[in-house]
Amino acid sequence: MKYPDGTLARLGDKIIVWEGNEGVVVCSMDTDEYSEQYPRENFGYLGRGIMVLSKKAGLIHYVEP
Repeated sequence: MKYPDGTLARLGDKIIVWEGNEGVVVCSMDTDEYSEQYPRENFGYLGRGIMVLSKKAGLIHYVEP
């Protein structure tokens, strides 16, 4: 997945999910990057996009920015 500015989303990226709610990319199915806590075995089935762990909403799967 790419951000609106065209930059590729990568594992470990810190993002603002919405105003007042930050998150971090914990896996990217598009780049085949998975953190130790969120492994391919558990999340690879999603096929594409990124998984973001946010402070206020928990895990969110994005396929588009």
